[in-house]
Amino acid sequence: MTTATDMIAPHGGVLVDLIVDPDRAESLKQASRDFPSWDLTERQICDLELLMNGAFSPLTGFLRRDDYESVCARMRLADGTLWPMPITLDVSDEFAQSISEGDQVALRDAEGVMLAVLTVEDKWQPDKMAEAQGVFGTTNTEHPGVDYLMNQAGNTYLGGRIEGLSLPVHYDFKGLRLTPMETRELFQAAGWSRVVAFQTRNPMHRAHQELTLRAAEEVAGHLLIQPVVGMTKPGDVDHFTRVRCYQALLDNYPAGVGQLALLNLAMRMGGPREAVWHAIIRKNHGCTHFIVGRDHAGPGSDSQGNPFYGPYDAQELMRECADDLGVEMVPFRLMVYVPDKHAYMPVDEVPEGTETKSISGTELRERLLNGDDLPDWFTFPTVASELRRSHRPRATQGFTVFFTGLSGSGKSTVANVLRVKLLERGGRSVTLLDGDLVRRNLSSELGFSKEHRNLNIQRIGFVASEITKGGGVAVCAPIAPYDSVRQENRRLINEVGGYILVHIATPLEVCEQRDRKGLYAKARAGIIKEFTGISDPYEEPEDADLRIDTADITPEEAADQIMAHLVAEGYLTEN
Repeated sequence: MTTATDMIAPHGGVLVDLIVDPDRAESLKQASRDFPSWDLTERQICDLELLMNGAFSPLTGFLRRDDYESVCARMRLADGTLWPMPITLDVSDEFAQSISEGDQVALRDAEGVMLAVLTVEDKWQPDKMAEAQGVFGTTNTEHPGVDYLMNQAGNTYLGGRIEGLSLPVHYDFKGLRLTPMETRELFQAAGWSRVVAFQTRNPMHRAHQELTLRAAEEVAGHLLIQPVVGMTKPGDVDHFTRVRCYQALLDNYPAGVGQLALLNLAMRMGGPREAVWHAIIRKNHGCTHFIVGRDHAGPGSDSQGNPFYGPYDAQELMRECADDLGVEMVPFRLMVYVPDKHAYMPVDEVPEGTETKSISGTELRERLLNGDDLPDWFTFPTVASELRRSHRPRATQGFTVFFTGLSGSGKSTVANVLRVKLLERGGRSVTLLDGDLVRRNLSSELGFSKEHRNLNIQRIGFVASEITKGGGVAVCAPIAPYDSVRQENRRLINEVGGYILVHIATPLEVCEQRDRKGLYAKARAGIIKEFTGISDPYEEPEDADLRIDTADITPEEAADQIMAHLVAEGYLTEN
C-alpha cells in the first residue's frame, strides 16, 4: 500500500494512494470470508472513494478519535495539519457491539462488492451536539449537515487505516471522472503551471462563464471546472442534467482554456469550513488557485429567514488559513448583466444608477416550471435546452397528492373522488395508494408500532416517487401520523416532480361519530393498542399545502378545492 510518505506526485505535493497491490488485494479477499462486513451508505461510499484516490490527502483512513476531536475543535488533525471536516465511519449500535479494536472490517457497496478493508483502531460514541456546533456552527437540524448528523448517521464511529481493493465503479461520464493523479498528469502534459479551480453544485450560465474566465485571466493560468456529482443539497438539479449543461457550456470557452472533471464528493454544506476543505481537495488535484464565492457551500437560511453563515465568512476563513493551505484564494465577485453594455460586470464595478439584470435560482426554477423563456443574456441556448429536457413544465410533469389525517376524517373518500376527477380530465395516469389498500398489498407483514408505521409510509412515498417520476399522478391516503417521515417523502418526491400535502383536518369528535367499525370505542376501551388520536399521537403538519375540514362540506366539494389548487399551482390547466 502506498502511503503519504511514499508518493511524490507531479504538479503538486504529497499524494496518498490507498489502493493495495494485486497480491495484497487477493490476500484480503481470501481473508475477508472471516471479516464482518459493513454495507456503506451513499455518503460513506463518496468518502471512501476520495480517501482511496488521494483527494483527501493526507488522510490514510477514517479519522481516529484524537484526530476527530481535534478537527471538530480546531480544524486540525492531532499532529497540527490543517483539516476542517471530520471524515468518519458511522455505524449502527448493533454492528458496533459486534466489533472490537483490532478487527478488520470488509467495506462493501450496495451490491455487496468489497471495496476496502478497515483495520479498526478506534471505536467511540461521539458527542453529536458538540460536533454540530463545532463543525457547522449550529445545532439546528434545518441545516442539512446537522440533519444528517442527528437523524441519519449512526451513533458509533469506527476509525482506522484503509486498504483499498478498488474504487467504486461509475457507469456515467467515465472520461470525466479524473483522480487527483490524473488531473495532475493532465496539467503537466498540457504545460499548465497555474490552474484555478471552480467548485459548483448548480448548472452554469453566462455569469459563471464570465467570472471563471476572469479568474483564469487574473491568475494568468488555466481553469478546472470541477462540479460535485456526489451528494449535494436536497432539491439540487440532478448531476446527469448538470453535467450535460457543463459539457454544452464548454464549447463557449476559448480553446485550451478549461478542463471539466467530476468530483464524487458528499457535500456537508458547511460554509466556511467546507470552503477550506474544498480548497485542500483542489490542491490535491494539482490546482494552484481556488475560487471562493459569496456564501460558499452554505445552505442558505433557516425557516425564520436567518442565514446560517454570513455572505463572506468563507472568504474570511480562507484568508486566516492562507499560510497552511498551499493554494491561493480567488474571491468570487457577483456578476450582473448590464444591458447598455451587452455584457456582464462585477457588481462592485457597475456605476451607480446603471440598470442591471439577473435571474435568481428561485426565478429560474419558476421559469422552468411555468415553461417560460430563458433569455439569451442569462444562459446559452444549448444549456437552456439541456435544462428543459429534464425539467418539464408543471402542466406536463407528474405529481403526488399526499393526504394525511385521522381515521374517519374522510381521506379515502376525498382521495377517491379526486382520482375520478383527474381521470375525467385525462392526460396522465392516476394511481390511488389508499392506506388500507397498501396495508393489504405492500405492507401486510407490518404491525402498528411507530417503526412499522414509518416504514409503511416510506414505502408509499417510494412508490409515489416512481409514479411521479414517470409523469403520472399518485394519490396517497394513509393516516401518516408522524411529521419526520412525511418530510422525508416530500423531499424524495420533490426531486422528481410535484408534491402537494393535504391535511384532512376533521376534528377528532367528528371522526369518532363517523366510526362505523367501532374502532375508536375499542381504542378507548384499551382493546386496540397504539390507535392514532387516542393512545398514539397524531402530529399535525405545519407545512400542509391545503387544510380541509370535511365536517361541513361534501367529499366532492373537498376534491374541488384540491383541483382548484392544482390549477392555481400550474399542475392542471384551466378548463
